[in-house]
Amino acid sequence: MNNNKFALYFQRIKMSLLLYLSIFGPATITAMADNDASGVATYAIAGAQLGYPILFLLVWVTILLAITQEMGMRLSLVTRKGLGDLIREKFGIKAAIFIFACLFVANMGTIIVDVAAFKTTAHILHLPAIPLAAILIAVTFFFVTKGNYKATQNIMLVSCFFYLAYIFSAFKSNPNWHLALANLAWPQGIKFTDGYWKLYIITGLGVLGTTITPWGQFFISSFGLDKQIEKGKLLFSQIETYWGAFLTDFFSFFMIVATAATLFVHQVPLLSGEQASLAIEPFAGKLAATLFAFGIMNAGFMGIVIVGLSTTYAFSEFFGYSGSLDNSFTKSKTFYILFLVQLLAAFFIILLPFVNLFQIVIATQILNAMALPPIFFYLIKFTNDKKLMGKYINNPFQKWFAIGGTVVIAIASLFTVVAQFIKF
Repeated sequence: MNNNKFALYFQRIKMSLLLYLSIFGPATITAMADNDASGVATYAIAGAQLGYPILFLLVWVTILLAITQEMGMRLSLVTRKGLGDLIREKFGIKAAIFIFACLFVANMGTIIVDVAAFKTTAHILHLPAIPLAAILIAVTFFFVTKGNYKATQNIMLVSCFFYLAYIFSAFKSNPNWHLALANLAWPQGIKFTDGYWKLYIITGLGVLGTTITPWGQFFISSFGLDKQIEKGKLLFSQIETYWGAFLTDFFSFFMIVATAATLFVHQVPLLSGEQASLAIEPFAGKLAATLFAFGIMNAGFMGIVIVGLSTTYAFSEFFGYSGSLDNSFTKSKTFYILFLVQLLAAFFIILLPFVNLFQIVIATQILNAMALPPIFFYLIKFTNDKKLMGKYINNPFQKWFAIGGTVVIAIASLFTVVAQFIKF
């Protein structure tokens, strides 16, 4: 009898695990893709400029990421529509055009930095930069157009494993682990000045914008729909969403620690993508620096695929075009051509000698953060609508934490704009 009970219990666990694995992918990929090349550069800048105290912000950003990503996933699975579809249907084409314009501009900035990651890695590894970038872009386009949903998801999940390189780099940097962990609870360990706090808010907004992205809100719902996850599996999708949010900032933690323990501690300014890797070499060793560089290239590949697809998914939803990774190029020409246009535009922009790509990094992430409040407005409004969501509406914590986070982002965005013109 006991053996039968044990067998039944084991069978239930097995079935639950199989159900979880059947829906696994969209939330983890969306969250991990926040650590694209522009994200890695932003975390490197944050660690180099601010040291360990920026880790305190990372905790709260992780919670907000988990809540908002779960909202987006829940919204799509319950309504069977993406966020873009609902904005167009409920608020009209003008609202759709405005939100898509914000998304497109922010996404292009991110893709430019991600394509530049190929060029950066080539310089570090002493390879021909332009041919390498061109080849990787061609391979990326072929991979997206000739593959399907399952193949794309699996390759993206494999790419996630390469973020382990940052853990190694962090440990080789010999950080003060006690101080790093203490800063998760409260900023401490350095002399805080007015200038430091001003930089903390501006760079912190960049950290927020690279972790919680406008494209992420659209991609998670569209990618989940493309996988055809059923509403009955919502609980498993929610669990994966929270896991994905933790995982992305788990790796972000080590990226910040690696540069905080080397560049910030030794007051080495960070001016270029190459320097992010090369500057830690004297303190952490050549292997750690090489792995850091390889991580940037992997993050760039993941970024151009996910961010580029988020634009095409959103365009399809906003303007009623067919768009799915399981559709052929002939059936979804607009979907795939828009994806290619983004890659080519980014490639030609990085060829321009006067473009300062490292300045684009923080500017892009700040722009991402500034685009979040209007997108969150729609996301929160839809997930609070009982007629639309039924019993799946937000609970009070989700509702008020998301609203509070939106207000804080709006205030920080306003401060950042004002700080460009007024010296505090």
